[in-house]
Amino acid sequence: MQTEKIQTGLICEGGAMRGLFTAGVLDVLLENEVSFDGMVGVSAGATFGCNFKSKQIGRTIRYNLEYAEDKRYGSFTSLIKTGDLYDTEFCYHTLPNELFPFDWDTFLGNPMKFYVVATDVKTGKPVYHEMKSRGDSELEWLRASASMPLVSKPVSVDGYELLDGGISNSVPLEFFEHIGYTRNVVILTQDANYVKEPIPSGFLTKLLLKKQPAIYTAMTKRHIMYNAQIDYIKKKEASGEVFVIRPPEPLGIKRVEHDRVELERVYKLGRNTALSLLSELKDFIDKK
Repeated sequence: MQTEKIQTGLICEGGAMRGLFTAGVLDVLLENEVSFDGMVGVSAGATFGCNFKSKQIGRTIRYNLEYAEDKRYGSFTSLIKTGDLYDTEFCYHTLPNELFPFDWDTFLGNPMKFYVVATDVKTGKPVYHEMKSRGDSELEWLRASASMPLVSKPVSVDGYELLDGGISNSVPLEFFEHIGYTRNVVILTQDANYVKEPIPSGFLTKLLLKKQPAIYTAMTKRHIMYNAQIDYIKKKEASGEVFVIRPPEPLGIKRVEHDRVELERVYKLGRNTALSLLSELKDFIDKK
């Protein structure tokens, strides 16, 4: 009897600049030729994680250090001027097309499937998209996945109005299991003791999101969804069904961070954590 091939998956949580921990982990995996059949990223897990499929070691940390103090790259100046904390033209066109070119040829030539998660503004539900072509439309899906509410305009792409994927599905392990990935590695950006608290749901938040009621509702319930996901992951981890890579302690980095020392610290912590777990990780992926 022919045994069905085990599908290996990689799931990357978001977390804004906590995503540099993930970037450090992914670079170590690339350097050691660790591969997967599929990958899904949420928010920074998508915008930074796409460099894993394109095999561009160090790209994430290099452009973050290069533009850490650039007003177009995460500033209230950009928010006031453009309506987006991260200037759309700069971050999703100039940077990937000109300044730090994204390697589309390698990305599309890599057989690993790559999915991003965004949140439908009308329903507050997650939308999953497989990136399998090149160009601005796919970059818009990455932007949608990382467009934080209150500081980003909704992204219009392929008939959807979208915002940050973490609002509706922060760590999509169950999604990946549902589509057939049975041996999964999860990269988290919070430590093992983290518990998400409810967002302040007062008048101001509701007022700012009055045109996006489904997003407001999803945000007020996000802590319930997130904590349930982490509980599920911990149970799978304890039974040996899932391998988890997480920070050994709270990262302590701001969501929008301009200090290059801090950016590099979190990236290096990701590298060191991955190196310490590399042998166990390889055994998990290769086990029969």
